[in-house]
Amino acid sequence: MTAYSKMKHVNNTTKWQELTPGGVVLAAGNSAEILTGAWRTITPEWLTDKCKQCLLCTPWCPDSSIPVKDGKRLGFDYDHCKGCGICAKICPFKAIDFCAEEE
Repeated sequence: MTAYSKMKHVNNTTKWQELTPGGVVLAAGNSAEILTGAWRTITPEWLTDKCKQCLLCTPWCPDSSIPVKDGKRLGFDYDHCKGCGICAKICPFKAIDFCAEEE
C-alpha cells in the first residue's frame, strides 16, 4: 500500500497537504501508484442493464478508468477515476449515471 492509497475522501475541510499530488512525474511508470480517484466529488455508476457494450466510453475516458477484458467493458477503476463525467456524456444509451460522494 502506498502513502497515496490511505486517503479516502476529499471535502471542504481537507488541507492541501493531505491531497494526492497531481501533475508530478516522480518516476517512469508510476501512475498506478498515484491514486487520483481521491479527488472525485461525484462517482460514476455503470447501469449494466442499459449498457450495449459499444465501448464508446472507453477511449473517451481521460484516465483509462474503464477497463475492458475480452472485448467487454467492466466496472470502473475508482482508484483513478476523477468523476469528470465524460463517459456519461458520451454514452448513447445513458448507461452511466452519477451519485455524490459520501463523506
